[in-house]
Amino acid sequence: MLHYFLGSYIVAIAGFVGAYFWGEHAHAGTGLACVFIALVLSVLEISLSFDNAVVNAMKLEHMSDKWRHRFLTWGIAIAVFGMRFLFPILVVAIFAKVGIVEVARMALTNVDKYAGYLHATHAPIVTFGGIFLMMLFLHYFFNHEKAVHWIKVIESPLSHLDHIKGIEIVIALLAVIATQNFVPDEVKVSVMISGIAGVITYLAIDGFTHYLEKHEERRMAQCVNSGAKCTGLISFLYLELIDASFSLDGVLGAFALSKDVIIITIGLAIGAMFVRSLTIMLVEKKTLAKFIYLEHGAHWAIGALSILMLVSTVEEIPEVVTGVIGLGFIIAAFISSIVHNRKMARLIAGGEEKNA
Repeated sequence: MLHYFLGSYIVAIAGFVGAYFWGEHAHAGTGLACVFIALVLSVLEISLSFDNAVVNAMKLEHMSDKWRHRFLTWGIAIAVFGMRFLFPILVVAIFAKVGIVEVARMALTNVDKYAGYLHATHAPIVTFGGIFLMMLFLHYFFNHEKAVHWIKVIESPLSHLDHIKGIEIVIALLAVIATQNFVPDEVKVSVMISGIAGVITYLAIDGFTHYLEKHEERRMAQCVNSGAKCTGLISFLYLELIDASFSLDGVLGAFALSKDVIIITIGLAIGAMFVRSLTIMLVEKKTLAKFIYLEHGAHWAIGALSILMLVSTVEEIPEVVTGVIGLGFIIAAFISSIVHNRKMARLIAGGEEKNA
């Protein structure tokens, strides 16, 4: 375990130290609070990105050790500085209609002013994020080909709803309409536009990654048939795009926990590093099938977070509530996976005794 997570521990220690000193610099006396928020953000990132680790592990199994290492090193730099630092600044720049350079300067030198802009654009930002997460949640559970169900009484009926074409889009747009009915009049239009943009963004990312996945499947088949491991820039870029699409939910959800882009970046970067280390461990130890409900728990956490973000457009949600609910789903799914494994082991042992 230490071998796989040593780099992550180093990043975590450096990150928490940085969060403390940044908190003391930005708001004297808030160092420990910033460390706690960074910790919660890292846990949230890990919990929401477990399915990302699973997808990445499936692809990395067919890549060489060299490109696995590059995914862990080059990839983390792209993920941290691209999606987890530049993206939040870009979001504020778009919704606040302020130049991106000015927003970056505010985030680094004038946290209060940055937070003021962020607060003024809170409703459209969280609507965009909430709807994007809702699409991700619905797309996962509305799948009749999904054979494994964690909460079977709910998940089994949901899996057959994908026979109704476009049902995820209909539900998401209805959620947008419902949300804009409760927000103040001055942000109704921006909330509506943001919600629609969330749907469009998800569909665009999902469509493009689906196209790349088909291309990658053909390439993987050729590599397997030839007995070689797939290496190269295309596979790396594919994984980075998949990682970006998965990390979007964590980045947007982070706004519900903190308004400080530096703390957001630190917390999510720590989580991203642990997710990458976990991915490598899953590949090398071949343990993907051991905890079959973790992916379900992560998506239930995503669904809960999407609803909380929409509710937060009109009612403030305590940060602790958001973090604890997501973590609760992951822990419950983990425990359920262990119980399931023990049950299956007893059944197998019983069958062997009968045969004997």
